[in-house]
Amino acid sequence: MSASAVHSLWTTAAAATEPISKIDTPKIEYGQLSPTLIVVGAAIIGVLVEAFVPRKHRYYAQLFVSVVALVAAFAAVIALAAGGYGTTKARIAAMGAIAVDGPALFLQGTILLAALVGAFTFAERRLDPAAHGNRVDSFAAQAASVPGSDSEKAAVKAGFTTTEVFPLLLFAVAGMLVFPSANDLLTLFIALEVFSLPLYLLCAVARRKRLMSQEAAVKYFLLGAFASAFTLFGIALLYGYAGSVSYATIAQVVDGTVQNVNPALADTMGNDALLLIGVAMIVMGLLFKVGAVPFHMWTPDVYQGAPTPVTGFMAAATKVAAFGALLRLLYVVLPGLRWDWRPVMWGVAIVTMLGGAIVAITQTDIKRLLAYSSIAHAGFILAGVIATTPDGVSSVLFYLAAYSFVTIGAFAVVTLVRDAGGEATHLSKWAGLGRRSPLVAAVFAVFLLAFAGIPLTSGFAGKFAVFKAAAEGGAAPLVVVGVISSAIAAFFYIRVIVLMFFSEPRPEGPTVAVPSPLTMTAIGVGVAVTLVLGVAPQYFLDLANQAGVFVR
Repeated sequence: MSASAVHSLWTTAAAATEPISKIDTPKIEYGQLSPTLIVVGAAIIGVLVEAFVPRKHRYYAQLFVSVVALVAAFAAVIALAAGGYGTTKARIAAMGAIAVDGPALFLQGTILLAALVGAFTFAERRLDPAAHGNRVDSFAAQAASVPGSDSEKAAVKAGFTTTEVFPLLLFAVAGMLVFPSANDLLTLFIALEVFSLPLYLLCAVARRKRLMSQEAAVKYFLLGAFASAFTLFGIALLYGYAGSVSYATIAQVVDGTVQNVNPALADTMGNDALLLIGVAMIVMGLLFKVGAVPFHMWTPDVYQGAPTPVTGFMAAATKVAAFGALLRLLYVVLPGLRWDWRPVMWGVAIVTMLGGAIVAITQTDIKRLLAYSSIAHAGFILAGVIATTPDGVSSVLFYLAAYSFVTIGAFAVVTLVRDAGGEATHLSKWAGLGRRSPLVAAVFAVFLLAFAGIPLTSGFAGKFAVFKAAAEGGAAPLVVVGVISSAIAAFFYIRVIVLMFFSEPRPEGPTVAVPSPLTMTAIGVGVAVTLVLGVAPQYFLDLANQAGVFVR
């Protein structure tokens, strides 16, 4: 048969059927998505810098690109908030995929500031003595070489540095910016992967204790892959239940207010098993990212093994992003299921608060101690999530902002205390630190008091806000457990302070390195935010209050 005859058959067949409806061009509001787009663009520029810029200029180029991008993205968030997108003009952008509203902008601003402070700790190059006349940072000279091999020694001798950590940081931040503002389940999952994969890599590139670092990365990757798989399976079940991945549509199906039901869907909508199992799996994935018990097993190992600047950034920013996503899921998609998810969350919050606080007492490594402390804090924040009131949202937002700066500051201090093997993280080596280096010990004590929730620190204001919201939301027994957990936690924070100031320093104890202005800035910002949010929290509480309304 000739080609023209085939062609005529095609055209007749096409004409006989219904006219094909036009595919609408996607409508993307670039201005409202600008914070994320700036960071993604800078990350791509960072990859090009790795490819084309000579090795000796890469460090400065990458640091410049990262800092400019994070500052510009933060300015974009402020501009959107000033333009009313956090309150009166809150809306769904990018064809229903992204929400631009108060909680999204508040969390994005917090993540960007935390990432900026984190980038300063990434760029620190004065802590270790220079190797072969070259300044070195916390990251492996050549991540691809086997630890202890000749190729690694050659890379150190040649003065190589792993500057890829900056674009990886930016890609992780880009995913974190989308995660709390995702307005459909597929966007949520893509954002989850975009920020998880760079973090798996960043955990594996420590300069010292490389095998421990690689072990941490493998554990994090395997458990993270499991959690992502659970999330994806939950998304599939929810899609089967509601026939849509859009938050608004799922919420309507859950509430029973959906119009124009597709007959194929009418059968599955009555099937609560799909809904409950799907929701449980998605929430499980989010609780894994938050580090809540019983999904916390990765936290201590990964925090201990990862390079300390990465641990600080990850501990702060991942919590902010994951709690933002959890809040949006529970408050926007599942308010109709409140009686089902609240009792489960009660249980998770109680075991998380008590588990984190009790196990932390037994720890002898400062990074593991901070890891269990972060698990306990996840429990405190969950108390605010359970409140299911507008105050609950704003208290969680405030707590996340306060907590992230204390965390980065505390881990930045940990990088300063060093001995011949790198960071001295064993608690016994911190004995008498207050006599050797009173300023560093005093700053660390401020952070520990903030973690413990002592008045006049941001930790107290945050805990007070969260517990008040929980009590008003009918979760008073949870507040009692929270206060008991705080008392248990205060014991081991105070123990470290006593160890630093009232123990005799050991003759072979560690030294305190003098950092460059970068780490000093990170620690200074941490102290300033901790004290300002502790002494005068009202302005920031009001800001979180204004930002506490989700767009539906």
